Order: sequence, then structure tokens, then C-alpha cells
Amino acid sequence: MFSQTKNHNPKIVRTINSWDEVPAFQNASEEMEYWSKTGLSASLIQSAIFTPEGTDSTTITLRMDPRMLARVKRLARQRYLNYQSMIKQWIAERMEKELRGEY
Repeated sequence: MFSQTKNHNPKIVRTINSWDEVPAFQNASEEMEYWSKTGLSASLIQSAIFTPEGTDSTTITLRMDPRMLARVKRLARQRYLNYQSMIKQWIAERMEKELRGEY
């Protein structure tokens, strides 16, 4: 899908292989300057693409405090997401961390 060859963009000075390599930025112009000279490796791009594990879904029942559910729904609305999809995304992200040993 993505080419593993060298980047042909002459402005790209550096290619990162991990999100940990991205520094904290003081402001938007500093971030813009960084990304104008920095590219992402093909493996990093590929790892960022969400691929669902399957199209089958199983319905579950999850009991939740009504106030917590209201907060989850509010967060989801702010992000223009369905709250159930956001919860599934959170679970998937946490599962990946657990599997990598990052508690």
C-alpha cells in the first residue's frame, strides 16, 4: 500500500518511525515548522490506519452510572462521534496498551 522507498520530497529532512519522536510544541508556528521538514515512515502511517478486527458484532449489556454515561455522551458529541463507537475505540486503545505491556 505504501512505498518503503526514500522520500522524494526535497523539503523533508527527517523521517520519524515512532510517535514518541514528536516533541511537545510551544505554539502552532513551531509545530508547522517541524512538520514542514519532518515526514512519517511508511510503517508508522500503516500502524495509524484503523483496521477493524471483524465486521461481526456481539451485543453486550454494560451497567453504568447515569452521570458517567451523560459525561461520556457529552464527550462524544464534542468529538462528533457516536458514544458507543467512542467507548469501543477507548477499549481497543487500552487493549493495545495492555498487550504491549504499557499499563
